[in-house]
Amino acid sequence: MRVAVTGASGFIGRYVLAELEERGVECVALVRPSSEKIRGHARCSVVEVDLHSPPPKAFELMGRPDVLIHLAWSGLPDYGSLHHFENELPVQYRFLEDLIASGLETLVIAGTCFEYGMQSGSLSESMAVHPTNPYGFAKDSLRRQLEYLKAVKPFQLAWARLFYLHGDGQFEKSLLPQLRMAAESGVPHFNMSGGEQLRDYLPVAVAARLLVSLALMEKDVGVVNVCSGIPISVRNLVEEWIKQNEWSIMPNFGHYDYPVYESMAFWGDPQKLISLIGKTT
Repeated sequence: MRVAVTGASGFIGRYVLAELEERGVECVALVRPSSEKIRGHARCSVVEVDLHSPPPKAFELMGRPDVLIHLAWSGLPDYGSLHHFENELPVQYRFLEDLIASGLETLVIAGTCFEYGMQSGSLSESMAVHPTNPYGFAKDSLRRQLEYLKAVKPFQLAWARLFYLHGDGQFEKSLLPQLRMAAESGVPHFNMSGGEQLRDYLPVAVAARLLVSLALMEKDVGVVNVCSGIPISVRNLVEEWIKQNEWSIMPNFGHYDYPVYESMAFWGDPQKLISLIGKTT
């Protein structure tokens, strides 16, 4: 089996490549020409592809993979930018449509929990979605477009709705990198919100393992939450990170307002994921 990965040099992509390597799967890493080089993956070839200006016969250039794990998406982490549906959505659809027309049989695509919108509590795949930011709207729109495409040109689709991932290499403005930077710089306090939000956090290495498991199934599973299913408050998460790393910094709860684009308490229902691939963590 050959598995191609877009966004291979990104936060999630690097862990997905490592997981494929661990399982002995032949892989093709798709990176933008401007991306940093990928090293240390003996079973992985590297192909430069710009989704906004893809080469002719991109599927052939990729070596006609059996599965594509599609992680690439530009414009993040600005979830409120109109770029997501004005520019990125049509580019994404055209690229994927061309691959399907050329013979790609299985797609595993990174969706987002933001597709659910401002709903609260445990979120399951059977719920109607109501995205409230341009990023979530564009992702859900791409999923719907691909469902229409399937009716004309059948292929297998796993739409992996990712919840909150953390780990080495994530965006520097994310919670954990900011906390680490503040602690290691010696400042006494870490400014943050009240921390009472309940969220679903998952180590990125675990998410990568789950994405690869979905890819190797080569099945049309539809939407599936990639999550822990365990709600934890941001306050408890920060306090646990400080304890694990033995940092002396103190959280300054309540310094910032709560985000307006998220509900106060939501997490993923992992039952469909568990039914597909077993224990998730």
